[in-house]
Amino acid sequence: MPTSTRNVFVTEDEPLRSNWLAAFPDAQLESLSASKHLRKAGIIWLRLPYEGDIGAVVQRILKRGQTPFWGLSPSVPVVALSDEPRDEEGLVALRAGASGYCNGYAAPEVLQQVAQTVQQGGVWLGQSLLQKLVATTAQQAPRDVPVSRDWAASLTEREIMVAQAVALGASNKEIAERLGITERTVKAHLTATFEKLHVRDRLQLTLLVNGMR
Repeated sequence: MPTSTRNVFVTEDEPLRSNWLAAFPDAQLESLSASKHLRKAGIIWLRLPYEGDIGAVVQRILKRGQTPFWGLSPSVPVVALSDEPRDEEGLVALRAGASGYCNGYAAPEVLQQVAQTVQQGGVWLGQSLLQKLVATTAQQAPRDVPVSRDWAASLTEREIMVAQAVALGASNKEIAERLGITERTVKAHLTATFEKLHVRDRLQLTLLVNGMR
């Protein structure tokens, strides 16, 4: 995590939490109505309210990045934090433009992983939400159009089988049962596949295998 990155946590009537400070000791606190730290933010962590229009709250932060007064680049990622994560809420935040969605009480190591992912242009999702998006993407993939197999050139036969199963929306457990291997072995194959294909997660792998962008 580059030391120059400014992590700004936006919340109302709450101090910086211990897990936020443990992850980013130099983190800054900001309110929705202020601008002091946002203009210098590298990553904005937005704690979502318990009620109201989640999408509107995310947009309120994002739109400020398009205003010269703020001095905030539109490319600055916004990570939505929820104390009670729900897939439906996560989808709303992502559709509004958030680059990530995770638990506001996540462990410091997890927050650091989230930061690294969104800084590199990736999207961070919870496992449940990611699985739903993978399944939806797999269902939407065209079945009557030939798909290039270039992606499989560097993979072993078993890695190809695992990748194809993921692209169809199967979980690790389902893949393990289908191939007669352990879930641990499935994870090992996926880790190797991610590295060889330079993809970050199951969603990117699904898009690649199905020839979708």
